[in-house]
Amino acid sequence: MAANNRRMSGKKGAQVGSGGQRRRGLEGKGPTPPAEMRKGHAKQRAAAAKARRAQGRPPQRRGGGRSTSELVVGRNPVVEALREGVPASTLYVQQFIDNDERVREALQLAAERGGINLMEAPRPELDRMTNGLNHQGLVLQVPPYEYAHPEDLADAAYDEGEDPLIVALDGVTDPRNLGAVVRSVSAFGGHGVLVPERRAAGMTAGAWKTSAGTAARTPVARATNLTRALEAYKKAGITVVGLAADGEVELGALEALEGPVAIVVGSEGKGLSRLVGETCDFRVRIPMPGGAESLNAGVAAGIVLYEAARRRA
Repeated sequence: MAANNRRMSGKKGAQVGSGGQRRRGLEGKGPTPPAEMRKGHAKQRAAAAKARRAQGRPPQRRGGGRSTSELVVGRNPVVEALREGVPASTLYVQQFIDNDERVREALQLAAERGGINLMEAPRPELDRMTNGLNHQGLVLQVPPYEYAHPEDLADAAYDEGEDPLIVALDGVTDPRNLGAVVRSVSAFGGHGVLVPERRAAGMTAGAWKTSAGTAARTPVARATNLTRALEAYKKAGITVVGLAADGEVELGALEALEGPVAIVVGSEGKGLSRLVGETCDFRVRIPMPGGAESLNAGVAAGIVLYEAARRRA
């Protein structure tokens, strides 16, 4: 009974102290360290990557492979491709062709550019080459495109003493959108475009034409797996930003654009794929007061690239 009374009494016995931890917990921790020193921060990752490169850069990586050659078929498409500077190796001209204005211009453009072989071929041979398409006596062969390696885009930026500004395309299958993105990257000082190897637009003649010649100086890299390529960028200190209509961050509030960044643009209909979206450090939305549901890849990339260029100026 006495023991029970002792348990119910309000008298306190010996207490184990905190060893000063509570008192120290009330003390100030000093000023917040700069972003470059905060573990896990994008700028800290970038600073660590630069330190590793200063100790000795790895050798230049192998390219991202080559596409297959392509044929541009028909008088108007051939003339337009030659006007826009689409790379070409051979111009095939049908024997005994009606020599109209478009044929003469195609021959003149090919001769002026140089490096394009002129081949005369009988109609049955051109029919076989084009699988029976209406070639109208003119066929232009576009050589395979030499893709860069994804890491070469960042390396080229660092070689110039600049923070990488890269655009990656996720699920964009229209070559014209790819060409428009290449043109915007070139206009706003970006360092290249990254595309997946499968189920994505490649550097076709259509992409070259839409790029308006900028594809000659803006590299396009191809990744076997886009998610892994983006994860490698993150490990190298590059912030990965995905564009999404329901993004948590508004474009104007995104400070990451001032540093090394890879901007991921999804398709107009489906947006970012699930794995790519989960890989992004930030999901960003572009404010659209007009109420449009989405923008195509070329327009969306151009808006974000302009904002990045404005902040870096």
